[in-house]
Amino acid sequence: MAKTTLSVPEIHCDHCRAAIEGALSPIDGVEGVDVDLEARVVRVEHDDELALGSVVEAIEDQGYDVPGRDAYMRA
Repeated sequence: MAKTTLSVPEIHCDHCRAAIEGALSPIDGVEGVDVDLEARVVRVEHDDELALGSVVEAIEDQGYDVPGRDAYMRA
């Protein structure tokens, strides 16, 4: 099991939290999602084999930018 923290500077409310949790939770390999509004980060607990690009794309599909996304798209 691995844990990854992604910066998502645009998140600020419970709607943001619900949108991201709803988008990430169904992804195979995602075991847990913690959206920290104060720190503006998303912490994902996941299988080691999970391609993090799928997580980044799911966040972006909800309308949020993920700075440094290129590093995760290779994973």
